[in-house]
Amino acid sequence: MERVIEAVRRDPGASALPYQHVPWVTGDPRPMAADVLAEKVFPSGRPLPPSLRAWLAFDVGLLERYGWFGPDGGFAARRLDELVRDELGEPWAECYAPLAERFEECFLLPGGSDSRRILTVGAPDSEGEYPVLALDVDDLPFVGLMYPGFDVYLADTAGLIRTEFPTYTALFDHAVYSRRMRQHARSWFAGEAYAEFPF
Repeated sequence: MERVIEAVRRDPGASALPYQHVPWVTGDPRPMAADVLAEKVFPSGRPLPPSLRAWLAFDVGLLERYGWFGPDGGFAARRLDELVRDELGEPWAECYAPLAERFEECFLLPGGSDSRRILTVGAPDSEGEYPVLALDVDDLPFVGLMYPGFDVYLADTAGLIRTEFPTYTALFDHAVYSRRMRQHARSWFAGEAYAEFPF
């Protein structure tokens, strides 16, 4: 996270995505107040992962732009089907309804064009991180593990690590990240890397 934040500080107006302009920071970085951050937890009461805590100590603006916070400044989590409805429309939300109880605390992230990237909160991995999912409705509705945590998602998005994604779940067999991906697979997908319609 130190390397990610250092890279963003060097060029805060640079795009977080290579295929559309999503600036990391608009204006100056706006850190979350230290006393507020110290008390911050998700609506479920689960703790923030270390990577998110570090990012919020640097800037809240990017995540504000993606609807992470309500009017009171608290986290505005959405169930998976609600997030799909808001992003892709009602017919797709119905497809994801069977997964709603499993994925109750979701947050949209930059990434994807027809697809989406979502942080989901639940059982953390050994690093205290929650997984980032890929959501796609281009063929059959799909949701799968793309990154083991917000830390790896940001490092990849910032261009600090070299990853290849022939499939959304490619890191499931990655030399470095496989262990964490498999921890999440056991918690979220009964040991599999993804779920596909009909769920």
